[in-house]
Amino acid sequence: MNQRSFRVAAATGCALLITGLTPVCAGSAQASPGTVGRVTAPLADVVSIPWLSGPVVVAHRGASRVAPENTLAAVDAADRQGFKWVENDVQQTRDGKLVVMHDTTLARTTDARRVFPKRAPWRVQDFTAAEIARLDAGSWFNKRFARERVPTLAEFLRRMEDHDLRLLLEIKSPQLYPGIEARIVKELAGAGWLDRSHVRRRLVVQSFSASSMQTVHRLVPQLRTGFLGNPPLNALASYTRYVDQINPQLSKVNAQYVAAVHRLRGVHGRRMEVFAWDVPLRDHARIASAYGLDGVIV
Repeated sequence: MNQRSFRVAAATGCALLITGLTPVCAGSAQASPGTVGRVTAPLADVVSIPWLSGPVVVAHRGASRVAPENTLAAVDAADRQGFKWVENDVQQTRDGKLVVMHDTTLARTTDARRVFPKRAPWRVQDFTAAEIARLDAGSWFNKRFARERVPTLAEFLRRMEDHDLRLLLEIKSPQLYPGIEARIVKELAGAGWLDRSHVRRRLVVQSFSASSMQTVHRLVPQLRTGFLGNPPLNALASYTRYVDQINPQLSKVNAQYVAAVHRLRGVHGRRMEVFAWDVPLRDHARIASAYGLDGVIV
């Protein structure tokens, strides 16, 4: 099933029964009143994916093919499908709160245009957390998810903990939010995500910004970190001072590049890892094997 087919399945209220990637349509049951975030009815037919084995497989923005990206429903769906790792994106509101959102504007994945028609271009940094909490973050994907909201990082971490999931946290556009690294670290610590168990096996922080990863490593030296991108081969060694992973877009690298990364040891003395993104869901195992990838973000 191609990307368009996934979207058609979602738009018609269909979940994915992944045995041959067959869409299965759920009934018309609605979430019970008062449940904000945990919308279980639209996920009733989302089932475990039997082929989630081999390299680490990360649910990109949660299970974003069957639920609206970066929402609590996407976390629930990832758990139902059998993912062990979830990727998200963290940004900062005008009043310094941390929210989970990919785009730097609210326009694509919320109803901000309708609720705040005079606030274009609806940048995350221009809204308070309370204003963002008013927005519908699910209907753009499917009206069945109308109760979904943009989660705060604290809410997202609690839901991840409920499911015992592991987190690949991206600091999104840190240049827009000076000091966001320290705020994220504080939030992670307060939620118990910087204890030995989480740091060793359940958390990686990544960014497209090298300076942001340098800051995170300085703040929490024991925390695993990753650089999003594909630095030139002659620059790879410089990244070993502050990251454990190089995480490129699949189309920008080949097996030789991955092997070059593997010849290096990261900041914690272990072999550098490569988690590639934009990996086709159906072919992830074959591609991971051919490239020698440690993980895929699908």
